[in-house]
Amino acid sequence: MASCSWSPRLLPLLLLPIFILSISTATFGLPSATNGASTDNASLERISPAATVSQFVAAHNAARRQVGVPPLSWDPKLAKVAKAYAARRRRDCRLVHSPGFAYGENIFWGAGRRWSTTDVVAAWVGEKQWYDYKTNSCSGPDCTHYTQVVWRTTERLGCARILCDTGDTFAACEYHPPGNYVGVRPY
Repeated sequence: MASCSWSPRLLPLLLLPIFILSISTATFGLPSATNGASTDNASLERISPAATVSQFVAAHNAARRQVGVPPLSWDPKLAKVAKAYAARRRRDCRLVHSPGFAYGENIFWGAGRRWSTTDVVAAWVGEKQWYDYKTNSCSGPDCTHYTQVVWRTTERLGCARILCDTGDTFAACEYHPPGNYVGVRPY
């Protein structure tokens, strides 16, 4: 599995030496009990849209509760953006960010079809282990997906999860207002 996070306000800061590259290059193959992926998930085609929305929101808000930030609400406009971008990735399932700069974005790729909505968010939240609040930095491969999930001022999200033509899973979540500003703590 691999995932990426992006925030539009980082663009002007690209030349700063403290810029933290927010693209994860880790890949992990098939889901297993050790990485939080379920082996008994229903196929994507059998999960209702309402259940998917509920799972995305609940998984994000569980992580946010742990650090004492307000819950997120679902935004159909953001979900439409995420769905349109996921549809563009259907043919190749490539872990490439959308060209839009209006929202924060986390993207996910997982080998195979058994990645549930909660598995996707758990992959991002799992980066918490590499976030050091004291120094406000990542001590591992990446933690910016986690920090976007728990960014205090983010209020809304919209997400989409698809099965690519390759048989793998792709997901995207869009966040507004975005987070991950260099030098600012997420909470």
